Amino acid sequence: MRQVAAIATVVLASLALAPLSLARTEATTVQVKGGEFFFRLSTKSAAKPGKVTFVFKNIGHVQHDFRIAGKQTPLLQPGKTAKLIVTFKKKGKYPYLCTVPGHAEAGMKGTFTVR
Repeated sequence: MRQVAAIATVVLASLALAPLSLARTEATTVQVKGGEFFFRLSTKSAAKPGKVTFVFKNIGHVQHDFRIAGKQTPLLQPGKTAKLIVTFKKKGKYPYLCTVPGHAEAGMKGTFTVR
C-alpha cells in the first residue's frame, strides 16, 4: 500500500509541475513571407526575451534573404524556405531586412519587438 501511495504522490507532483516546465521551454515561431518588395510576419513581436524561430519563405520571383539581430538566412531562390533561430537576450526593437542591394530601400525592412 505504501508503494501505491508513493507512486501516486510522484504522479501528482509531476502533473502539478508540468505547466511550469512547459512555460520555460515555450518558444516563439514566426512565419515570414518575403517577395518584391515586402515582408509579412505572422507576428511582429515576442512576449518575452528568449528563442525565436523565424521560418522565412521566399514567395517572390527573385532571390531574397532575411536578416535580424546579426543573423541571416542564406540567399533563397523563389519558392524556397529556411529557418533562422535567434535568441533575444533582452527586450527591445530589432530591425530586420533583406540584404540584397536595393531591396531594403524598396520596402523589405521592418522592426520586430521583444517585450
